Amino acid sequence: MTRYVIIGGGAVGATIAAELHRAGVDTLLIARGAQLTAIRDRGLTYARPDGEHTVAVPVAAGPAEVTLTTDDVLLLAVKTPDAEAAIRDWAWQPVAGADGPAATAIPLVTLQNGLATERIALRSFARVVGAVVWVPASYVTPGVVVNHAEPVPAVLWLGHYPDGPATDGLATVASGLRQGGFTVTVVENISDYKASKLRGNLFNTLDALYRPSALRDAALKALRAEADAVYAAAGITPAPLERAGFRVVEVPGQVRSGNSTRQSLTRATTPESDYLDGEIVLLGRLHGVDTPRTAAIQARVHRAVAEGTPAASLDDADLAQTLPGLAPARPPVLIDVASLQQRIAGGRAPVLLDVRWALGDPDGELHYREGHIPGAVYVDLDTELAAHTDDPAAGRHPLPPLPRLQEAAHRWGITREGGVVVYDNSGGLAASRAWWLLRWAGVPDVRILDGGLAAWRAARHTEETGIAADRPAGDVVLVAGHLPTLTADEAAALPGNGGTLLDARAGERYRGEVEPVDPRAGHIPGAVNLPTGENLRAGVPLFKTAEELGDRFDGVQGAVGVYCGSGVTAAHQIAALAVAGIDAALYPGSWSAWSNDPSRPVATGAQP
Repeated sequence: MTRYVIIGGGAVGATIAAELHRAGVDTLLIARGAQLTAIRDRGLTYARPDGEHTVAVPVAAGPAEVTLTTDDVLLLAVKTPDAEAAIRDWAWQPVAGADGPAATAIPLVTLQNGLATERIALRSFARVVGAVVWVPASYVTPGVVVNHAEPVPAVLWLGHYPDGPATDGLATVASGLRQGGFTVTVVENISDYKASKLRGNLFNTLDALYRPSALRDAALKALRAEADAVYAAAGITPAPLERAGFRVVEVPGQVRSGNSTRQSLTRATTPESDYLDGEIVLLGRLHGVDTPRTAAIQARVHRAVAEGTPAASLDDADLAQTLPGLAPARPPVLIDVASLQQRIAGGRAPVLLDVRWALGDPDGELHYREGHIPGAVYVDLDTELAAHTDDPAAGRHPLPPLPRLQEAAHRWGITREGGVVVYDNSGGLAASRAWWLLRWAGVPDVRILDGGLAAWRAARHTEETGIAADRPAGDVVLVAGHLPTLTADEAAALPGNGGTLLDARAGERYRGEVEPVDPRAGHIPGAVNLPTGENLRAGVPLFKTAEELGDRFDGVQGAVGVYCGSGVTAAHQIAALAVAGIDAALYPGSWSAWSNDPSRPVATGAQP
């Protein structure tokens, strides 16, 4: 019977050990320090979306406490900087029933990020199995590991190193891991899969250092462009990593602590950046390709470690200094019907979200069932794009909690790399809320269908009725803060600080002549009225051109903030501003929150 000896008790190693042990697979976890002591004293606390489990996984401190046999498989789960020492410790250990040591008698599976460990292992181990692991697990507190994956605990790709056909021995290793509930794919070109994972891991150091922002998104794009150039020079073709059915969800009572590099900064341990960013720098130097931005990020994380910089605490000013000349990319806001149809016909269909909603019309889902763009999923603005609260001071449509928005995004099928198109039947007035929320939460490619369902029908494209078939679950990880927001105090101060606060409601509500919903009529003092409806062309539900919108917003100056009645149609104004090349912040509570606070002043009339 195969025994899995898992070397390394961090997030990955402890997750694999816990799942194998729970499935009845013979398992031994090798840990050290406080993690070893905690597991020996009280077992491993292993939290999953289905609850918290105490796992009495067998544990040892190192090879001196272990008798290896020919039935053993070594799984190396230490961080890459520690891999060489661990390989040296285990390679020359005796193996009962074998003529030679572990290096020649039993296989070693390398679970590290990057491309270096397999070469290190091959210097001593005759049988090296490279692996790619997707597992959103974290280890910050001794004795506790949290795994946010659902429904399977992790996804793995295994292959011989050097690359080559699978053998019966590899099939046996994969079979044992599948008993632990893992999704395991055996491949013949594991190096290409590891190259793909490395390209994705270039996010790790940026995420560990910097808060979310458009500039950070631009930095990631720049780093991956350098990696692509390096791979092309080196003759490396990354293989696609498909993770269908695997998603990241919240674990009750646990806060996700981020990727492995961020966890290392949090625990004040050496991150593996030299084997992520540094691997791209190395390949670039070997193949004559400059990688100045990747090298700069590698150097910045080492300075952060030396200075004790808290994880994810640096801002855009530091990033701009680290990567001078970098400008945030301005992603497209709109997509026209012809382009959407072309993407669908070409097999590149985005996730389609039908967001039909209007004040006084509770039948958005009924309208959806009567006819929608094929494949579109209905999204209820009131329940899925807003929080539920009895506090009037929070406004009528507060931002939804991020875990609930992520759960919905997974249900809709949104992935890390795929695009999203949102639409309604009201010129984007409701769909823009979905656009803004998803962009705010870090989904990079979200577009509003210009003209919405009316434009689709005008082009005589087909429709579906009823409910769309279930999509494969998404795996996007949402992080708040990619678009700016304002508090009530910040909105109030904006006009006096040289900025522009835009009121996107109809003129009569701004002037205080009528107020059909909220307790007080009028507007925030200093706000300028530019009604959302004027973002559209006369007589058709299409956005005005970028030039026309630039003229419309010609008078705005300084920082720009926007509010409306409850934070819904203000998102349409922000989208229109973005089309014109102007960034703007949303006051989410908007007039519904402001007017419910009796301490807030109210202005009436046509003047700010």
